[in-house]
Amino acid sequence: MPTVLITGTATGIGEATTKVLAARGWRVFATRRDLKKADPLERSLVQAGTRQNVEFGRLDVSDPGSIREAVATTMARTGNRLDAVVHSAGVASGGAFEDLPADEIRRVMATNFFGILDLTRELLPTFRAQRHGRIVLISSEAAFVGQPANSIYCASKFALEGWAESVSLELEPFGLHVILIEPGTYRTAIWESSPRFKPASSPYAEWTQRTSAAVDKHVERSARDPREVAHAIADVLMVDKPKLRYPVGTEARLLHILRGKLTTRVLQRLLTWYVGVPALRPRDDVG
Repeated sequence: MPTVLITGTATGIGEATTKVLAARGWRVFATRRDLKKADPLERSLVQAGTRQNVEFGRLDVSDPGSIREAVATTMARTGNRLDAVVHSAGVASGGAFEDLPADEIRRVMATNFFGILDLTRELLPTFRAQRHGRIVLISSEAAFVGQPANSIYCASKFALEGWAESVSLELEPFGLHVILIEPGTYRTAIWESSPRFKPASSPYAEWTQRTSAAVDKHVERSARDPREVAHAIADVLMVDKPKLRYPVGTEARLLHILRGKLTTRVLQRLLTWYVGVPALRPRDDVG
């Protein structure tokens, strides 16, 4: 059985990927910050007859100690072999940049960027020694063009893609493949669980409120089933020579094409029009 470590399996893409890979015969080490959230996924695996293919473990990607412990536990169970890691853990925080608390900015970057670097660094000695390994990174269409009221999430994905491009060149001689999965809008818990900062005293207050409502409507009408992303991940893991980037979903594939044909400004205007984000009109009464 090929083996894979997946982060962020409590909900969304990580949960769906666990189910799909278990059904395809992978031995899955499904990790999340809170093991109490394993119950729904575990019941689903039991119903599907694939529970025996999944082992649950705790892993908080923002905690270096948790990363070391999870990797050590996984390696002990596999005999120091691992075929792939799927970095699915991710968080977001909405609002105008000026309104975002500093600790919230660091929380997003710690999970979406630095946590991925730390976990990958911990796994690289194993991957290099076996001359084999797939490092799958869940990026986003948010890495294609900046999005208003979503600056820190976009920043984390832009950073992730730049790092992935660079490190892929370092790891390829060892037989390792870095793979960016770039989904569009998918129906995951991140839309409900992410805090949105819109203080009434903010000069962006009215705009942020309207932008938040527009995003909710866009998600309601456009979000797709995360199982599509999970199947894309499963397919890529079996490709002999995978590409660096795989946009997933109509939106992401279209943006992937357009960013090479349109200026950034035009692409930004097209995106805000499509989502329904209103124009920002400064208030004179707020300093």
